Amino acid sequence: MSSSKIILVTGGTGLVGKAIEELVTSQKRENEKWIFLSSKDANLCDFKATKEIFVKHGPTHVIHLAAKVGGLFDNMSNNLDFLRDNLHINDNVLQASYETGVEKVVSCLSTCIFPDKTSYPIDESMVHNGPPHNSNFGYSYAKRMIDVMNKAYNQQYGCQYTSVIPCNVFGPYDNYNLKSGHVIPALIRKCHEVVSVGGNQFTVFGSGKPLRQFIYSKDLAKLFVWVLFEYNEIEPIVLSVDETSEVSIKQLAEEITKAFNYKGEIVFDITKADGQYKKTASNAKLRKYLPNFEFTPFSTAIKESVDWYIKNHLSARN
Repeated sequence: MSSSKIILVTGGTGLVGKAIEELVTSQKRENEKWIFLSSKDANLCDFKATKEIFVKHGPTHVIHLAAKVGGLFDNMSNNLDFLRDNLHINDNVLQASYETGVEKVVSCLSTCIFPDKTSYPIDESMVHNGPPHNSNFGYSYAKRMIDVMNKAYNQQYGCQYTSVIPCNVFGPYDNYNLKSGHVIPALIRKCHEVVSVGGNQFTVFGSGKPLRQFIYSKDLAKLFVWVLFEYNEIEPIVLSVDETSEVSIKQLAEEITKAFNYKGEIVFDITKADGQYKKTASNAKLRKYLPNFEFTPFSTAIKESVDWYIKNHLSARN
């Protein structure tokens, strides 16, 4: 492995990319050059454009975050688009990495790729054990194929390509679009809008009963850098908070209202879909490697995320 590293981060201006950028720029990291790509730099659905950006920067390492992503209702309406776009992006990034001699690629998956009907907690060995939840099967199957391709590139060419499976990520620089954003940024925006006009009714879609594990983007950034330089398996690794840190959507909504100091009513609109009830993930493999890793307390991370949005809501991705 060369002493000087050039790390290319696709999707580098999104939620996780910005957290990684803030982390590495806050540290003194010798012999590392970090390049954070945005969608404006190259159309990763196009192989020619993807190969050109790889040739231009000559990365030795790649963190692959770029993806077509969206919330529950966006996925339910556009499964084909999520399938095709993500298949193209992932295939192009891995093939360009191979053709330009990238030493290691770490791609980002998601716990939503796991089978809908399964036992809990889910772990790395269960990714391909059955169909994913029908609401987002397009995105899920495309993401699963990264794991398949990683193993195929390793088997055929000896490539060091691996993947991580984070639980639900949140933090500064999230996507706050009510149609395409995930649950935490969507609720932060909705609560902000209620508070801004002095409203007293904060509406949350669904029953509030589904359970989720959430990981703060700043914690995930630290784990991504660890995986890039220290984790040497081809098999994926779940990057998740502990099972005991699982919270309901109702608890989440309450934490957000506390962060806003909102004193009004929380209303749950049960005419809207809940999505998958739970997808509890085991981080036993992560804990085997990093038994003492400390995650940011959920209430602290929510407060920091809300404060960031209050300060930056006019320029945030709304």
